[in-house]
Amino acid sequence: MTQAARIISQPTTLEDHPWSTDPYTHALHTGQGPLFLRRPDGWLLPLDVERWCAEADAADLDVLRHCEGTVLDVGCGPGRLVAALATRGHPALGIDVSAEAVRRTRTLGGRALHRSVFDELPAEGRWGTALLIDGNIGIGGDPRALLDRMTQLLTPAGLLIVETVTDPHVDERVLVHVTDARGAAGTPFPWARLGTTALLRHAPRWRAVAQWTTGGRSFVALRSPRARRDRRGGRTRRSTNSSAEPPKSAAVTSSQRAR
Repeated sequence: MTQAARIISQPTTLEDHPWSTDPYTHALHTGQGPLFLRRPDGWLLPLDVERWCAEADAADLDVLRHCEGTVLDVGCGPGRLVAALATRGHPALGIDVSAEAVRRTRTLGGRALHRSVFDELPAEGRWGTALLIDGNIGIGGDPRALLDRMTQLLTPAGLLIVETVTDPHVDERVLVHVTDARGAAGTPFPWARLGTTALLRHAPRWRAVAQWTTGGRSFVALRSPRARRDRRGGRTRRSTNSSAEPPKSAAVTSSQRAR
């Protein structure tokens, strides 16, 4: 068995999380919304269930072209990115707290575990790239804690790709629950929303290597702060795929999508 296979062939653990309950599970099962995050004041953030359940689009594929080495998709949802990587022969693993999301990812041919990013995970410290797409920088409602966890999961020179909201200055911590058009509601949980400027403020030790927008979505690629420490100690280590395409920046602007 190859190292990549050992990394992604691990047993699952099951937990009860807000994203595991209806109406989120129902929406993923049907592949249709409408679905929202709702704050206590009634504010609604639309969730793009149909896009999540479709094949990877052009903006997604642009993200995947930046990936280096083995890829960990944190909050993989129904698995379009993991599946797209798998079809390209790129070793990847998705993790999600939704059992339905994990089921759909596996149905598409991707590998996935039913776990939180804060659970014990396979190959900690050996992932070449980690993805926080579709607003998943908001997981846990504490971006700095999540970024610290990413440093534990990535290689010393690992790459983190984050999707941010298109307003660069948004920096919001909220308590939300998932709801649908019928008013069905899941359990409240903490969430965060960050624009690119706010993200970089929360990640002072990370090195931004690319920023781009495409399809009305915004992305940032960050190099792990562990790479700097290793260089100072004379032990620079590279990611697991030295032939990967280096991050690049595109500048395609369109209307803001609610994330």
